[in-house]
Amino acid sequence: MTAAPAGTTVAPGGTIAANIEVRRVIGCVVYPAAELVSPGVIRHIEGVRFSVGELNGEETPRVKAVSDLFRKAGFKSPVVSDIRSEIWLKLWGNVTFNPISALTHATLEGICRFPLARELAALMMAEVQALGEKLGVHFRVPLEKRIAGAEAVGKHKTSMLQDVEHGRPLELDALVGAVVELGRITATPMPHVSAIYACASLLAKTLNEANGRLRIETNS
Repeated sequence: MTAAPAGTTVAPGGTIAANIEVRRVIGCVVYPAAELVSPGVIRHIEGVRFSVGELNGEETPRVKAVSDLFRKAGFKSPVVSDIRSEIWLKLWGNVTFNPISALTHATLEGICRFPLARELAALMMAEVQALGEKLGVHFRVPLEKRIAGAEAVGKHKTSMLQDVEHGRPLELDALVGAVVELGRITATPMPHVSAIYACASLLAKTLNEANGRLRIETNS
């Protein structure tokens, strides 16, 4: 697998790597959809899968132990040999549906069932797939099946839409900005992802300046 170029969007200056040794890391992809009801109270919507894997793909005793703990708690937790591709499979949806939902206030079902929004999501995902494959990522699920999976979740608000509604900072750079940065570093065209990132970034700025309020007061 080709190593991803160093960037600044996530952990500028290599802060995470400088403080957490790679040998101490086990990858995990969290698939359940949930909503933050109140501080410390989470409502589970759908999904029980927590894929885990070593960064080098080995099936070590420690990763199998983590998987067993998840399974004993009632979750699905397969040990995967390519955790990076599994992360990109989750990111594939996040980089698309999160900012679209934040901008439109639509649920996953709403986005996928509105033809123009569904087409936009597909165009964005095609750009992300091209970037991922350039970096050695394998997408084990076809694009349309990934969209269908999001639609099947139903009238669920993405985490970014929930943050908009509650006036919280948007997790924009980790989910979208990092992908735009990788596209720039690798000279991969990403016009649709970049355009949505620009709009969502302005939304984040506007919300921040208005202290999280959706209604912006103007002087007239």
